[in-house]
Amino acid sequence: MTSLYRNTSSFVYLLFCLFITSSSAGSFIRQFSDDFNTIQQQKGKDGPTPNLEKGNYLHKHNEISSSLDYKVSASNIVKGLTEVPPSSYSFKIESYNSFLKIPYLGFESRPFAAGGYNWVLKVHPNGLTWDGTSGYVSLYVLLHESTPITADQVVYADLRFYIFNNNEKKYFTVQDTNVWKFTAPKRLLGFPKVMSADQFEDLRNGYIYDNHCEFGVDVTVASHYQKSESLFVTEKFDNPIFTYALLRFSTLLKESYQSDVFSIGGRSMYLQVFPNGRNLSKGKAMSLYLNINDKFKPFEMIYVRAKLRVLNQRKLNNVEIQVSNWYTSWFYYSGDFQIIPLADLRDSSKGFVVNDMLKVEVQLEGISSTKWYPS
Repeated sequence: MTSLYRNTSSFVYLLFCLFITSSSAGSFIRQFSDDFNTIQQQKGKDGPTPNLEKGNYLHKHNEISSSLDYKVSASNIVKGLTEVPPSSYSFKIESYNSFLKIPYLGFESRPFAAGGYNWVLKVHPNGLTWDGTSGYVSLYVLLHESTPITADQVVYADLRFYIFNNNEKKYFTVQDTNVWKFTAPKRLLGFPKVMSADQFEDLRNGYIYDNHCEFGVDVTVASHYQKSESLFVTEKFDNPIFTYALLRFSTLLKESYQSDVFSIGGRSMYLQVFPNGRNLSKGKAMSLYLNINDKFKPFEMIYVRAKLRVLNQRKLNNVEIQVSNWYTSWFYYSGDFQIIPLADLRDSSKGFVVNDMLKVEVQLEGISSTKWYPS
């Protein structure tokens, strides 16, 4: 057995030398190290396999070697402080100093559920020597093997890591603005250098207090949407113009008059005229509106773009305004409360009222429709 161990160690050393001269050898070394650790576990050299149903400290530095090839751009890292505790999992360590003599100090949580998958929080308060993170607090999340994924499956997740600061009574947080992509060969992702170990271990900074410390994580799995909507605007119509004539205009006494209901672009609508104006324009100018007559669905909004006109019957200039507005169940009209002065209507030479008849018109230029899925 001793001879086998020495031969194996010599082979590892030879591969390490090859690693110095060939970058391609790195993956082979990691694979061999993982296999070697498995053999050693089976032979009882490293003690029993940690029980994943309980929180355990990590003492095998090769455990995460084949998974930490995710590169985080510094420009995508967001750090901050929050009073809100982690929502997915909290990992509190009491009697922290008791663990300091453990080589390759690290901790792992028991598996916890988030987004339909099981995860494990891994904490290395002083990083790892072999991967260049020594001297830094490292935080990772492992997609646990109890929720297997296919070879081509990608699990998209947002990760937010927490370290409690007792001085601030808040949590220090770090996250990446980009989504994390977990796959079968990349089950372990996170931040290798969250903060320096010196900063973390300095009692004046408040991360270790009364021999306690606390870590946590939010794991938000991006799921495919179950509901959606599609908005589009129709701009071509067979007959986009509707004209409304008000006869015996000088004798009209009601506050407002409505045209017949007409349909353009699949929507029912009508024109509404206030001959003597409304609100601030009352007695000064006529008001004209385009109203939608359809029953709105809950929270539905309809965009309308149109031109409203008071027609000049002597072929002079029409009075025209542009309508571009969103209609809702409680705001189903749009127009101008002072589209034309009453003085111009009463002046027969202006050409707007001829033979005691006034004509108004709408030309529809665009109207929206929305489809909901499922309907």
